[in-house]
Amino acid sequence: MATIKPFRGIRPPKEYVEAVESRPYDVLDSEEARQEAAGNEKSLYHIIKPEIDFPVGTSEYDPKVYERAAQNFQAFQDKGWLVQDEQEMYYIYAQTMNGKTQYGLVVGAYVPDYMNGTIKKHELTRRDKEEDRMKHVRVNNANLEPVFFAYPDNETIDSLVARYAATAPEYDFVAPVDGFRHTLWLVSDPQDIDTITQTFARIPRLYIADGHHRSAAAALVGAEKAKANPNHTGQEEYNYFMAVCFPASQLTILDYNRVVKDLNGHSRESFLQALEEDFLIESRGSSICGAKRMTAGNKPSDGGNFILTPEERDQLLKDDPSASDLVRRYVGSRDFINGTPVRYCLWLKDVPPHRYAKNKEIMRRLQAVKTMREQSTAAPTRAFAEKPYLFFSTPQTEGNYLCIPEVSSFRRRYIPIGFLDQSIIASNKLLIVPGADLYDFGVLSS
Repeated sequence: MATIKPFRGIRPPKEYVEAVESRPYDVLDSEEARQEAAGNEKSLYHIIKPEIDFPVGTSEYDPKVYERAAQNFQAFQDKGWLVQDEQEMYYIYAQTMNGKTQYGLVVGAYVPDYMNGTIKKHELTRRDKEEDRMKHVRVNNANLEPVFFAYPDNETIDSLVARYAATAPEYDFVAPVDGFRHTLWLVSDPQDIDTITQTFARIPRLYIADGHHRSAAAALVGAEKAKANPNHTGQEEYNYFMAVCFPASQLTILDYNRVVKDLNGHSRESFLQALEEDFLIESRGSSICGAKRMTAGNKPSDGGNFILTPEERDQLLKDDPSASDLVRRYVGSRDFINGTPVRYCLWLKDVPPHRYAKNKEIMRRLQAVKTMREQSTAAPTRAFAEKPYLFFSTPQTEGNYLCIPEVSSFRRRYIPIGFLDQSIIASNKLLIVPGADLYDFGVLSS
């Protein structure tokens, strides 16, 4: 059964909470933290990402960085930006994200529960990351950020939380960086504290949803302190670490994607069979998270007859200026990366035939496309000979799109990626994401 306890939290007074708030240490890098904390001496990043107080390029693992974390933590308390509560209590924390609110209890989780498996883990941890968080816990003698736990739904806890949520909170603000709303209530009533403690004592398991390295670090430091204390009783503060516990029904499970590059000697069938020993395997024709589809660009299968050099384009428009809207810029991998060669193409999709029926050059090219396709050894290409005015495939839709070259170079530090205007026709040597936005760009380039 789960053991938890109330604790005396160290937190900002109401008037400082919006200045102190920060995102978790592991969701942004040093430069991002430096930017978000710019001009704000009260930002918690000065404690959880203290490398921002040093010149750019200073390693976050430098011993002086950990020392600065402890110095800043003490300074925040000396200046009244962080103040310890006078009595032990629990805290109710609500986070609203994308229109959904989830309510969690902030508690002291028991180190032996982590060690004996009452607190369940679902991923392995790396020793270097454990050691980083262990150093941070050691120098500050505190857990600065909570671990994210889940627990089975419980009516008693739900009822208590709902009662507090109907009252005025201690904190209630929207973080400017991500737009998440954060609300906090204090549970200081002795009877409510006892109800929470005793109810959790009947909950068989807690589950780490996020924060495996923070959990491991806090537990290992707690075990270190217990071993070093000849008068250890098991009730000392180091036997507990801060966690926020959410009921399972309120969680939003986000997909976690991995690309398998090597089957390690397995055939496709034996690989899937091995996975089925631990996972539910399902073949899906679409993304489970609604992600936009990436596909190859427009494939001409034209024998080169749709494609125009700049000189050919100029001559075509000189002979027939009205055809200007039938010619588009055409871009593949090489021209996207290097800017050359500059190419154009005939783009007759959704264009009435009478618009180009009297243009001898266009009709000559369409006849050549038809002949090339009729003589193809590929049945789908031959079948498409009846539509010589169209590219063989035209996945490009109206609107701007994101593109990635099909072929680049392994020496590049970053994959070339960018947005193209809808007036530009992407060849099948570009991978495109129609309707993509800056979020998609960020995910693909991260």
